[in-house]
Amino acid sequence: MEKEQLSIAAIRSLGIDTINAAMSGHPGMVLGSAPALYTLFTKELNIYSKQSSWFNRDRFVLASGHASALLYSLLHLSNFSISIEDLRQFRQWGSVTPGHPECDMTDGVDASSGPLGQGIPMAVGFAMAEKFLSTKYNRENLEVVNHYTYALCGDGDMQEGVTYEAASIAGHLSLGKLIVLYDANDITLDGPLSMSSSEDVKKRYEACGWQVLVVSDGNDYTAIAKAIKKAKKELFKPTLIIMKTIIGYGSVNQGTNKVHGNPLGQEDGKNAKLSYGFDFPEFHVPEEVYEDFEKTAIRRGKSSFNKWKRTLKEYKNSYPELAQEFEAAMAGKYTFDLQDLYTNYETGYSDATRNTSNEIIQEIAKQIPTFMSGSADLTSSTKTFINNEKVFSVENYEGRNLVFGIREFAMISILNGMTLHGGVRPSAGGFMVFSDYFKGALRMSALMHLPIIIPLSHDSIAVGEDGPTHQPVEQLAMLRSIPNVQIIRPCDSHETIAAWKLAIESKTSPTCILLTRQNTITLETTNYDGVSKGAYIVGKELSRIDAIIIATGSEVNLAMDAKEALLAQNIDVRVVSMPCQELFEKQSTKYKESILPNNIRRRVSVEMATDFGWHKYVGLDGKVISVSQFGASAVANTVIEKYGFTINNVVETVKSLF
Repeated sequence: MEKEQLSIAAIRSLGIDTINAAMSGHPGMVLGSAPALYTLFTKELNIYSKQSSWFNRDRFVLASGHASALLYSLLHLSNFSISIEDLRQFRQWGSVTPGHPECDMTDGVDASSGPLGQGIPMAVGFAMAEKFLSTKYNRENLEVVNHYTYALCGDGDMQEGVTYEAASIAGHLSLGKLIVLYDANDITLDGPLSMSSSEDVKKRYEACGWQVLVVSDGNDYTAIAKAIKKAKKELFKPTLIIMKTIIGYGSVNQGTNKVHGNPLGQEDGKNAKLSYGFDFPEFHVPEEVYEDFEKTAIRRGKSSFNKWKRTLKEYKNSYPELAQEFEAAMAGKYTFDLQDLYTNYETGYSDATRNTSNEIIQEIAKQIPTFMSGSADLTSSTKTFINNEKVFSVENYEGRNLVFGIREFAMISILNGMTLHGGVRPSAGGFMVFSDYFKGALRMSALMHLPIIIPLSHDSIAVGEDGPTHQPVEQLAMLRSIPNVQIIRPCDSHETIAAWKLAIESKTSPTCILLTRQNTITLETTNYDGVSKGAYIVGKELSRIDAIIIATGSEVNLAMDAKEALLAQNIDVRVVSMPCQELFEKQSTKYKESILPNNIRRRVSVEMATDFGWHKYVGLDGKVISVSQFGASAVANTVIEKYGFTINNVVETVKSLF
């Protein structure tokens, strides 16, 4: 048996054994795509196990994350920190081989994947980051950023709309270093692909500006190798390699949906192995297979890494200042000095927080050379454009303004890929109501501990005339419900500055900054320290605490006005700004008690959104001023008044507690 055939058989056999051991998993794509990934890993992919986070390595995204057993087998053979015992512990508690790949858990995994559709957008993000950084930092004969991004996807990925969104962007941007391998086995979980799809994927991707190559036999590793080489020669178009494969190749149920997500079992597994000419015990890898990977994948990766190290050393000698900037970017050393900004916003300053946010973005762009900002075709409304910088485009790959078009889901998925790549600090926003469109991507951001930044404007019913379709009500509760996401709703310019600093300096959590369209008045008492704790006192009681008003965003101004009106009636209240519930929950019990004393039961929350979650802070004795229905189309001030966000209503609500 040729070494290629033996290695492919070993990979398939490891996949069978791994899934059988867990009595759970998806063998179909593992067996169908084994020749393709064997070819990629041994012939082209530049990765090195001893430097698994090497910055200039090729990136690989397993878009069809359910084929994780295939990736784990290849990483094991490529000498990453995955042992045979780890393969035996597939899908078990505490193992480094979870059911779907998780990048912060498993050595060699570049991106967490599993939700179909998001893998290709993340790969696009990798390719965009590579293009930006290579254009910005490479110099003649000194290319410190020069690598490819590969992905493996299946029919399910192709059906997800977000994949098409991302494919359209990739073709538009001529991302020639993006190569996607498409396992086209014409089977989905429920049955033949023909039940739900009859489109010509080749024509679709060609229409998007991709080079499309077809390998008629997914077992033909020589044809696959030729296709990948041809793809690498195409500099101006991303490439889709369509490989016609047989799902569950070798199984008695090959070619059917029965093998998509069910272990083969001992008998079928053994017969499948014999059909490959592989007659060895479970989890056995012949020494010739390890030697094959040592002489190809491992040796090539080591050579590529050492070459890059030499290039980087020469780069430092030739361009010391640029090298220092580049190394800081690689290390992700992002800080934001905000002190000088505070002097621009004195007490009483009035403006929409989205406008203040834009002014802060300009300062961040000055301080962080690889900060990038964009939006989903809403730049003029979200105020995310970096002045005096170009748009990232075919003509200007060094541009720092990202234009995503009307593609919110792809936008956040791409930000995930850019952040995973490293070297850039991306931010992109839209209208808060459309956070529904990208929730799935934000969930992956949080799961992967990616500190992406999402400024969202038009944060309440104060949007006004655009009406209920554009006025967020339930979105704030939805965003707050996602673990490991910082949701910061600043009340004025000072809190907006603080929100951006917290977002920039976050290492492990994505941050959504919720911004107003209407003006807010800057308070004397708002500050970074308070925002960093999630909640703090902005309106201190004079002599006693008769009640506490808790508010966020523009409603803090309303709470402060209500405080004055209540004081005139001899009711002394404390006003608490709570810009970030997540940060407040991280504080000590002592601090929480200092802000919201347990013995003060008269509490009112004021927020122009659903009341979901607020009873945790106001208790059973308190009251919530919220929005319990969808909004309405009218002038903003009218909508705000009709929904009860007035001084009089806040005053009367507080008084009703006595």
